[in-house]
Amino acid sequence: MNNSTVQSLRKLVGSRAERNEHRRFVVEGPVSTAEAVAAGWSCLMQFVPEGSEVRVAGAGPVQQLAMGVFERVGSTKTPQPPLTVVEMRPPAISLADASFVVVLDRVSDPGNLGTILRSAEAAGADAVVLTPGSVDVYNPKVVRASAGAIFHVPVLTATFDDVLGAGLVLVGTSSHLAPGRTVTRYTDADLAGRVAIVMGNEAAGLPDEWNDERGPIRQWLTIPHAGRSESLNVAMATTVLVFEAARQRAGGAG
Repeated sequence: MNNSTVQSLRKLVGSRAERNEHRRFVVEGPVSTAEAVAAGWSCLMQFVPEGSEVRVAGAGPVQQLAMGVFERVGSTKTPQPPLTVVEMRPPAISLADASFVVVLDRVSDPGNLGTILRSAEAAGADAVVLTPGSVDVYNPKVVRASAGAIFHVPVLTATFDDVLGAGLVLVGTSSHLAPGRTVTRYTDADLAGRVAIVMGNEAAGLPDEWNDERGPIRQWLTIPHAGRSESLNVAMATTVLVFEAARQRAGGAG
């Protein structure tokens, strides 16, 4: 294994710009690699430590890395082999064809995005939309936290104008709405139509200027809860909302 190949692999793991330039990303471990293969993603190469017998059928040729190199390339302290290079592919759906999407505005934490992908897939969302400025969906931490969901739920990058232009109705949540704004309990909202559930940045939430009547949010939702916390973590709140949408879309069955 030459140094240039190792450097290229390390850059794919650590650099968003490198991933975007080459339209490739790295998946760690046999379970996630097998999920990529099963979902039909193109796997180009799998890297394992020297002497390792780990192989995933269909994940491409195997290259061995010298002792100690594998650990330095991976994104975790003790990475699981193989490290598999996967080709990015365009989303299988457009906003115009979607009826149930989750829109994440500048969400920055990889763990949150990975968890939201899992919830969105489980709830049957058509797509997850990331606005510009959001964390890279192919960040290794996102891929790992998604537990394979990244290979099954389409992820698009789009602006709010794009979402509105597709005819989706935007609903949002906020813990600091302007006085006088009407807030609806999430179980009382109509989430059965063509809807985009909009969630804001972990620290800033949704833009303050959206709190007036001219903003793009057509309905503001609240998730009642007890205790001292002012609001739920964005991934937890999204999970609650998408499963309520799924319940309604299934005809209200429990």
